[in-house]
Amino acid sequence: MSDATTLDVPYPHRRNPHRVGAEAHHRRWLTEYRMLGAAMTPDAYERWDVPDLAALSYPDCTAEELALATDLMGFYFLFDDQFDGPLGRQPAEVARLCDRLTGVLYGTPAPDDTPCARAFEDLWQRISRGMSPRWRARATYNWESYFASHPAEAAGRRGGRLPDRETYLILRRGTAAMESVLDMVERLGRFEVSPAAFHSPPLKQLRQLAADIPSLSNDIRSYPQEAPRGDVNNLVMIVQQERGCSLEEAGSVVLAEAQLMVDRYTYLVGELPRTYRELELGPDQSQTAQRYADGLTAWLSGYLSWESGTGRYQP
Repeated sequence: MSDATTLDVPYPHRRNPHRVGAEAHHRRWLTEYRMLGAAMTPDAYERWDVPDLAALSYPDCTAEELALATDLMGFYFLFDDQFDGPLGRQPAEVARLCDRLTGVLYGTPAPDDTPCARAFEDLWQRISRGMSPRWRARATYNWESYFASHPAEAAGRRGGRLPDRETYLILRRGTAAMESVLDMVERLGRFEVSPAAFHSPPLKQLRQLAADIPSLSNDIRSYPQEAPRGDVNNLVMIVQQERGCSLEEAGSVVLAEAQLMVDRYTYLVGELPRTYRELELGPDQSQTAQRYADGLTAWLSGYLSWESGTGRYQP
């Protein structure tokens, strides 16, 4: 596939100044919770540069919060990668593993001492601390959706049949964990958007675009790794089958779709001041909503910058 996988995003990325300290903390965290295991060497993991992803995604949070963000990003990747082998074709076993972690969200300690279980218990305690019941309820639902999507992904691998677009979007939005990633904009900034603003159509659209654009970009970059191991929930594969076209053309189509999303995102950002006026938000509510939108933008530009240089998607 062509290397022309760069989107035109009109937002410069920024890097959190506390990156070095977060990286040192993350190394200790990985060791304490034995997250790398036997299959992943420290040198291979360092090539991914997870601390830089966190620093680019959340450029304005404190040193302590960036450490949490870095541990969280590492958890997502290492949790997901355990399904790349034989386990990822056993839906019932994947469900049992994910159900144990889901229980942590509802106050039930995981019944085993696996690294993932212990690490997630630590993360959820740190994530939920100090947040309102409303925010915790939303975050709980989003985490449950993330965990519960993996058995369906395993079933797809086992069956080997490409999903249609609608099924792809439902599953991709689950396994990508983007809703929980975007929940962290509020958590790391220690603020919460008012319900009227959070659920307004423009902010809902921005949130969905900030979730979907990285997923489409990732489908292009991760295709060379996913295709050989039998993954089927990839839009490049679906477009290639739909059109009967070359891999090169399918990648170009997906990239063009992602660029249209970026353009729509840019338009919606410009409409936000009018949205605040129409909702009759007070100054504090408008400022908080804008802070959230700025956080979505930082995530989007930061992730895409990291993805273009990380060793995770290099041969």
